[in-house]
Amino acid sequence: MKSAEEYLNEYYQGYDEDGRLRSKHGYVEYHTTMRFIEKYLKPGDRVLEIGAGTGRYSHALARRGFRVDAVELVQHNIDIFRQKTRPGEHVTIVQGNAVDLGAFGDDTYDITLLLGPMYHLFTIEDQKKALQEAIRVTKPGGVIFAAYCGNDATIVQFCFQRGMIKEPRYQELIDPVTFKAASRPEELFSLYRKEDIDALTVDLPVDRLHYVGTDMAANYIRASVDEMDEETYAKFLQYIDYICERPDMVGVSHHILDVLRKR
Repeated sequence: MKSAEEYLNEYYQGYDEDGRLRSKHGYVEYHTTMRFIEKYLKPGDRVLEIGAGTGRYSHALARRGFRVDAVELVQHNIDIFRQKTRPGEHVTIVQGNAVDLGAFGDDTYDITLLLGPMYHLFTIEDQKKALQEAIRVTKPGGVIFAAYCGNDATIVQFCFQRGMIKEPRYQELIDPVTFKAASRPEELFSLYRKEDIDALTVDLPVDRLHYVGTDMAANYIRASVDEMDEETYAKFLQYIDYICERPDMVGVSHHILDVLRKR
């Protein structure tokens, strides 16, 4: 039986995460996430990115002059991260796990990014540990950005758009009444609804600042988004900016961002 880490290593060996965020449909998520990060960045802030992948966010912030420390589990991603580091960037990366940030001190960072690990944690215990660790290393008054994969966008896209609802493998995982999806390491991704995220954070010493759908409909219509001319695409981003916090719409998003301030 493979471990969760082995499944992740195999997956990211052949996946171009950096390239995904550079496509027009993928950039919507990056655009929205960065827009909210920029609301809270101040000159001189220290940033920690947990689960940094190949460094799309870390490098962008380091190139703006911020001191960035990064943690990543998958060695393949670390290798690419280091290859992309430019001379003069104030950025470091170490191998580590989101559920144990023992190498990092309490109350150290102004901004903490947890933009990938919650996708790949399969027990409530580990999910809470990752959030607790992110909060622990953040200064009081600092801001934590935690990203999640949305349950219902995945149900629509994979189960109905691609017809996988008929497959026994998925029927095992999906509640036949509520369509809430369970997950396991071989499925790679954990899926969340707002009530799941609320339950994880309710007892933590944080206050929610924003609850955001970072890509909304972009993944449903990715071919159409990728084919938009620049004027139409700029309007589409403007539309996403307007609707991304609407409570009646966030649940349709493939990627969700919870923005929390440490008390």
